[in-house]
Amino acid sequence: MSVRTRLRRSSAVALVSAVTAGSALLLTACDPSGDTAGAQPATTTPSRTATATPTATPTATATGTPGTSATPSATASPSAAATPTTAPTTPAKQPSATPTKAALNLTKGTGLTISNGTRYVVMDGRTVDFGTVVRDLAWSPDGKRAAFVDGEGNLETSDPDGSHKVLVARAPSGVTWSHPTWQVFVPSENDAAMYLQPKNNLQFTADDHGTLRLLTVPSKGGAPAQLSLGVFSDQDSKPLPETGNLWPNGGGRYGSSAYANRNDGQVYLRDDYLRQQGGAVTKGAQPDLSDQGDLVFVRSVDGHDHLFTKTGGYDGPEHDLTPKATTDCTEPVFSSDGKTVAFRTPDGVYTVAAKGGTPTKVSDTAGLPAYRG
Repeated sequence: MSVRTRLRRSSAVALVSAVTAGSALLLTACDPSGDTAGAQPATTTPSRTATATPTATPTATATGTPGTSATPSATASPSAAATPTTAPTTPAKQPSATPTKAALNLTKGTGLTISNGTRYVVMDGRTVDFGTVVRDLAWSPDGKRAAFVDGEGNLETSDPDGSHKVLVARAPSGVTWSHPTWQVFVPSENDAAMYLQPKNNLQFTADDHGTLRLLTVPSKGGAPAQLSLGVFSDQDSKPLPETGNLWPNGGGRYGSSAYANRNDGQVYLRDDYLRQQGGAVTKGAQPDLSDQGDLVFVRSVDGHDHLFTKTGGYDGPEHDLTPKATTDCTEPVFSSDGKTVAFRTPDGVYTVAAKGGTPTKVSDTAGLPAYRG
C-alpha cells in the first residue's frame, strides 16, 4: 500500500472521527491594528531563509506579472524544487533612523504583514516598530501573538505592537534558528472526551553547523526538543528523514504542518491528529498549509521559482499560480480564509488568488509575508 493511499485513508478516518465528535473547524479571525500611511522599513539587509536572489533588478507595476527578467536562482533546478538556505548567522543591525515613506503599501485591512530583518514590520498600511530586530515573523491563529527570531538569534513572542515580549528560548552558540510557526489546538468538549490534549507550541528550524532539524517548544517558554516525525507502522513503512528538514508551516485545527527537506527536494505533511503520521507529498520547497488543507509551495520552472498549489487531498491536482513569471516568486503564504496567496519577489510582495489569476503588487518592501488572523 502506497504512502499516499495510507495517508488518504488515515485522513479520512480522522475526518470521520472529528465529524462524529462534532468538532468545530473554525479559527478566530483578527484584524491588524494601525491607521497611518504606509512606510518603507529601513534599508538594513534582511536576514532570510530564502532562495538566492537574482542579480538582475526586476521591475514591476502595481498589477501584472511580477518582474521583467532576472538571472535564474543559484539554487534552482528544473527537475527539482528550489532549495532555500537557512538564515545567516550574522545578526542584522538595528536601524536607528525612522523609516522613510514607501511608494506602495496596500496592506491596510488585509491582515497581511511583512518582516524584512529590521525592527520595523509592515502591517495594516503602516509600519510598526517592534523595538528589536524581527526575522521570520509568524502569527498565532487568533492573531494576538507574534513569534519571531530576534537580533540575537533567539526565539521570542510579543503582542502585535511589539510589546509584552517573552523570551521563549535561547539558541545555543553556533546554532541558527529560523522560520518559527505556531501549532495551536483548543479541544472542544467532544475532543476532550476523546482524550485529545490542547497544544500551544512553536515549531522551527535549527541549523547546527549545516545539519538541519525541526524543533518544537511550548510557546510560553521551555527547552526545545526535536520534532517527532513518525510514520505508519506496516511492512511498507520507511523512516522519514530526520535531518535536512526546514521551513515548517502550521495549518488546520488539529496542529498539522507542512515542511520541506533540502536533501531530497520533497514537501512533507505531518498530521499530529493522526499520531504524528506523515509522508512526502510532492517535489517542492517553502510550503505553506492552509487551514482548509491545501498546499502552496515553490518549484523551479525554466530557471525561475514558480508557485504551485495542491488541492483536494494528497493526490489532488497541482496548479501553477505564476506560469508567466519572469523572476523568482518565493515564500508563499495563504490568507486565513485560504482564498489568497501572498508571496515575495526581489522587488516587493505580491498577492494572487489561490485559484489563479493575475498577481497584484501590494508592497515595495521585499520581505517575508504572513497573515495575521
